[in-house]
Amino acid sequence: MRAVGKISANDRMERYRERKRQAGLRPVQLWVPDTRVPGFAEEVRHQCERINKVDEQEGIMDWLEGVSLLDEDSEETHAKGEDAPW
Repeated sequence: MRAVGKISANDRMERYRERKRQAGLRPVQLWVPDTRVPGFAEEVRHQCERINKVDEQEGIMDWLEGVSLLDEDSEETHAKGEDAPW
């Protein structure tokens, strides 16, 4: 039997949650990776390496895009009967 005037932990938590809801907030459960599991650090390293490869290849992709735009410009110029800009 609990003492008169004592509020259980469950009741305190429910009151706390109700105050938060009245303040316009809502609870959200968030799942995050468990950094303690075996292989976590290796997976992070692997993903970082993949990101770095993409960064290195970005210059190549920019060049390819630029070349393809030049080709489109050339086709438009020839279609109009104009000389190519180079």
